[in-house]
Amino acid sequence: METTLRGVGVSHGVAIGEVRHMGTAVLEPPAKQIPVEDAEREQGRARQAVDAVAADLMARGNLAGGEAQAVLEAQAMMAQDPELMADVERRIAVGSTAERAVYDAFAAYRALLAGAGEYLAGRVADLDDVRNRIVARLLGVPMPGVPDSDEPYVLIARDLAPADTALLDPTLVLGFVTEEGGPTSHSAILARALGVPAVVALPGAGELAEGTVVAVDGSTGEIFVNPSNEKKEQLETAAAARKAALSASTGPGATSDGHKVPLLANVGGPADVPAALEAGAEGVGLFRTEFLFLDDSKSAPSEEKQVEAYRQVLEAFPEGRVVVRVLDAGADKPLDFLTPADEPNPALGVRGLRSLLDHPDVLRTQLTALAKAAEGLPVYLEVMAPMVADRADAKAFADACREAGLRAKFGAMVEIPSAALRARSILQEVEFLSLGTNDLAQYTFAADRQVGAVSRLQDPWQPALLDLVAMSAEGAKAEGKSCGVCGEAASDPLLACVLTGLGVTSLSMGAASIPYVRSTLAKYTLAQCERAALAARAADSAEEARAAAQAVLSGE
Repeated sequence: METTLRGVGVSHGVAIGEVRHMGTAVLEPPAKQIPVEDAEREQGRARQAVDAVAADLMARGNLAGGEAQAVLEAQAMMAQDPELMADVERRIAVGSTAERAVYDAFAAYRALLAGAGEYLAGRVADLDDVRNRIVARLLGVPMPGVPDSDEPYVLIARDLAPADTALLDPTLVLGFVTEEGGPTSHSAILARALGVPAVVALPGAGELAEGTVVAVDGSTGEIFVNPSNEKKEQLETAAAARKAALSASTGPGATSDGHKVPLLANVGGPADVPAALEAGAEGVGLFRTEFLFLDDSKSAPSEEKQVEAYRQVLEAFPEGRVVVRVLDAGADKPLDFLTPADEPNPALGVRGLRSLLDHPDVLRTQLTALAKAAEGLPVYLEVMAPMVADRADAKAFADACREAGLRAKFGAMVEIPSAALRARSILQEVEFLSLGTNDLAQYTFAADRQVGAVSRLQDPWQPALLDLVAMSAEGAKAEGKSCGVCGEAASDPLLACVLTGLGVTSLSMGAASIPYVRSTLAKYTLAQCERAALAARAADSAEEARAAAQAVLSGE
């Protein structure tokens, strides 16, 4: 019998196939005592296992490249965290086996993170994966992970660790569904980069029986269990129509009546550039430079290393626009040399621009490196600061850019409601705004972007969030300046039309989403987009806003 479930669609496309479940987590090792004379040998086993898992994660990162590489390298550093390792060795010294010591040390650290109000929930999931891999190696059992299968399947999991998502084989994994996660989780971002249909935050997904046939619609978040032949044909026809529309749509982003909306790419480094170029990106709307810094959490990369990485990206877009976000550290991206270790609530503490203003040498080096990287290139370089709260923040950043001799446009990200409310004030100091809708939603609704339980409040269709987008765009228009969106909201084709109707002047997204947004935007006039935006803002919930916009654009 056909039934329908609904989660959060995070990666476009349709997948139809049999369910396969993720390998189960490692069992808890027995708590048995070892003789004192065996402690040194057990400590050696633990170090070898940790080093082997870290090396495996680094190797997976090198294979995956791009954003996935940075995420996996961060996991490798987590595995080799000296404090964790010291705790493991202390536990072994008082009689624990290597595997039990690893299990208990990671459990203690996990409890510490959970006690911080779950603001580091994303890192907790990564921590669990690292622990499971180390314990599995020590026990000599298979690693938890993607199941072996000769036939294509739909993968079901409680959550997917970056190490699993990064190396999914799209020819075998038709799509995936997770019980946890949210639209801005690591898994969601990597799924979009891979072009694999995905649905997250689906309670009870783990109860789907192995071998059950499901149809996954990564656009709507719907899961059809035991779909009828008619439903399969309907979904496949719609998917084929979308694919044909994508192939037919080329060139710059624009509405059907010629209103230009540049479509830009979000990139994490040089490895993401080829996909952006292939998708027809008109430039880069968000260059996440923190991935360069995550290579070594103990110290900032040298000016020379930064110049090399930045220039590779800038050279790829001659005459194009490249918007670079300076280092956004803190919260779920802590760096030992930059972020305070004892903050009770890191997401509301010293992060983003606040960290950089506390460490002006790090900011100065990055801005100088950007200036040198752009020398002699025809690229239109723009540099923006994350976590700008008010005009004073914007002025401090613009002053630092000028002092570094940076010849570029200076901008501010709108991720804090105060920045949207006071957009015109901030624009007295900078030349453009860029809306980070992921964090803007997090701070507007007091809903951690990594916690699946509050994912409905992370839905970018929330009318309150659309109100803040409209305020920012209206402020920018009044000042004769631009206001783009670089958060994940821009990757939703229907929402892209609404954002255009709200007055947003450019859209930046993962490369895989660009063709979908381009083809959808080309179907409607600017006036239709404006009417859809008004209808969405008049709604009282995200679901009603989406339905209202859809009704306007479909002529209902």
